[in-house]
Amino acid sequence: MFVEEGVFMQELELLGDEALALGAIHAGLSVAYGYPGTPSTEILEYVLKHSESTGSPVASWCTNEKTAYEAALGASFVGRRALVTMKHVGLNVALDPFMNSALLEINGGVVLAVADDPGMHSSQDEQDSRYLSEFARVITFEPANQQEAYDMVGEAFTVSERFKIPVVVRLVTRLAHSRAVVHVLEPKPQNPLKKAENTSGWMLLPAMAKRNWSLLLSRQKDFKAYAESSPFNFLTRGDTGADYGVITTGIGRNYFNENKADLSTVPPHLHIGVYPCPVEKIRDLATQVRRLIVIEEGYPFVEEKLNGILPTGVKVEGKMSGLLPLAGELDPDIVRKALGLPENPGVSLSGFSLPGRPPQLCAGCPHKDSFDAITRAVSSYEKSVVTSDIGCYALGALPPCSAIETIVCMGASIGMARGVREAGFHPVVATIGDSTFLHSGMTALLDSVVRNVQITVVILDNSTVAMTGGQDTMIPSENFVKLLTGIGVSPEHIKVIKPLKKYTEENAEIIRREIEYPGVSVILSQRECIEHAVKLKKSRGLA
Repeated sequence: MFVEEGVFMQELELLGDEALALGAIHAGLSVAYGYPGTPSTEILEYVLKHSESTGSPVASWCTNEKTAYEAALGASFVGRRALVTMKHVGLNVALDPFMNSALLEINGGVVLAVADDPGMHSSQDEQDSRYLSEFARVITFEPANQQEAYDMVGEAFTVSERFKIPVVVRLVTRLAHSRAVVHVLEPKPQNPLKKAENTSGWMLLPAMAKRNWSLLLSRQKDFKAYAESSPFNFLTRGDTGADYGVITTGIGRNYFNENKADLSTVPPHLHIGVYPCPVEKIRDLATQVRRLIVIEEGYPFVEEKLNGILPTGVKVEGKMSGLLPLAGELDPDIVRKALGLPENPGVSLSGFSLPGRPPQLCAGCPHKDSFDAITRAVSSYEKSVVTSDIGCYALGALPPCSAIETIVCMGASIGMARGVREAGFHPVVATIGDSTFLHSGMTALLDSVVRNVQITVVILDNSTVAMTGGQDTMIPSENFVKLLTGIGVSPEHIKVIKPLKKYTEENAEIIRREIEYPGVSVILSQRECIEHAVKLKKSRGLA
């Protein structure tokens, strides 16, 4: 496999996320930004730890993915290499600057590391980021293992500066959160500060944007030529007599290789690790076989493209044909069946059954007491609506709380509450976490304040980004009242409560009164996350 030229240093056991982070650092990374979201969180956490111990690179969490991406563009403008990290749904938030950055003349390399979550282990959907990188018409790398995650990010920075575009590195959960030994190289120095000479390449006024769009389109042939020649896209000849070929992408290659030894005839195999798709390599493979099996994690991205590439008479099978499942993660057993191999024997245990263990709020979680107060407050109404948001408090939808009714995307709870009220329904309560409020709830609250909509917003402030491991909230709890006042919420209707069982009735009464206020009211339900408090206590003890 391809490894960038350099001096071999050592072997390290790393998560896929960590391998990508270290690869970026060793490629001369100057700045790294992101917003925590599983399965991408450990990328920036690794860079942060490295920065704390060595003083470099600059790294920080941001209010949301959009602000993180924009900060990276600023570093690129003055010649530095910048890494941005997020999960797949976070790319939706950053899509505005990401799409537009494809039209800029990137100076210092910009690499977007985005982690998709097939199987929705901790996400609202199975979105495949390859479609968005293609939408932006930029080059994308998709590692199959931890070593490639390390190698590819260095190459991605080189490609970004060569073609003056942002470059995407796409991970998936199984790679992001599994470990392997990685061979690492001697670190490169950081780029010197060098402001972009052609500032018109960074100003997307209509006339300039049209020119830059034409330039981006003209570069597509160069991107395709790069993908065709990349060693990350390689075609392996199979045994004589094989009537089908295999195309793999990303970690699909691992599942194919795991089963290959059991095949009586090994088929020719094309692996795709860099996009745009290598059309000539695909056509070369198609001349050897009558049938192609496409093994890819996520959506049928490559499979969909084959109809316009292949000669007639070559049958394509994969997710669209039903040979592989459209939903969820792939695994060696699923791929084994698709290759026509018999099922591997397993061990069957009988005589007992395991109890179901649905996820639930931690023992002592302040959100439980907040939800109890909200439920009690709305119980006096015949019908009510309680909207919610993305965070560990989303578990309030399940027993024993069963307190919330909507979970859509970051910040949606407040916007939806406004819509509920303006549609004529009363009462409505929106619940949102402290970090989620700062991420994308503030603008929805401002909309509601300007319209003077009768909604009650409960900010579940546990002083940390608990769902993704306890990162710091952007502002401390004591600053929320100032922030809310600045947005325009009436100070008389900003209430601070402490969510404890002994205060449940008192808190419920405060919420009831604010529900009847004919405008926007905000309840700050403030108590530290129990797990975060324990972690801090341990760290202080060690210190």
